[in-house]
Amino acid sequence: MSEKNKAVFLDMQGTLGGTGIDDISNFDFYPFAIEAIKELNRNDILAVLTTNQSNISRGYLSQKDFDDKILFLKRKLCENGAHFDGVYCCPHTKEDNCSCKKPLTGMVDKVVKELNIDVKNSFVVGDMGMSDIVLARNVGAKGILVLTGVGKGSLSEFRHTWEQYEADYIAENVLEAVKWILKTSNENSI
Repeated sequence: MSEKNKAVFLDMQGTLGGTGIDDISNFDFYPFAIEAIKELNRNDILAVLTTNQSNISRGYLSQKDFDDKILFLKRKLCENGAHFDGVYCCPHTKEDNCSCKKPLTGMVDKVVKELNIDVKNSFVVGDMGMSDIVLARNVGAKGILVLTGVGKGSLSEFRHTWEQYEADYIAENVLEAVKWILKTSNENSI
């Protein structure tokens, strides 16, 4: 069996850009997000986008609109010397009873199989404790909460929605999160 890959499962809105709850049609990367992805690429850690997009199921956004936006974002990353190693989207609402809507593990389970991931040495980075940090615990990865998007609210007024869980690290933004991941990964490999 080949060596398993380390991955960072990155949330999209509020983590890599946008506000956390906005429609992806207006989404653009935070200036530091591309640098964060580039750092993962340079250090052979897979950068995997995992995003809940329930507006697809609700009919506010088509799958084609989502795919077109992802293509635009991939081009922007490429122009800046960075790339996603995978893009995984849950298009469902809670009412659809899927197994992939974060914090359920379906998306990560699929990534683990398709990209040969060592989930115990991987990370989930996002701005919502109730989906991203809980997802990290559900799959056995480390969870990092970023304070961009709705991160600050997730730590205060919405802390009750994930009160049985703790983040492994709280970062100002995704670039600080990646720096912590690289430092932690290097310490563990010594």
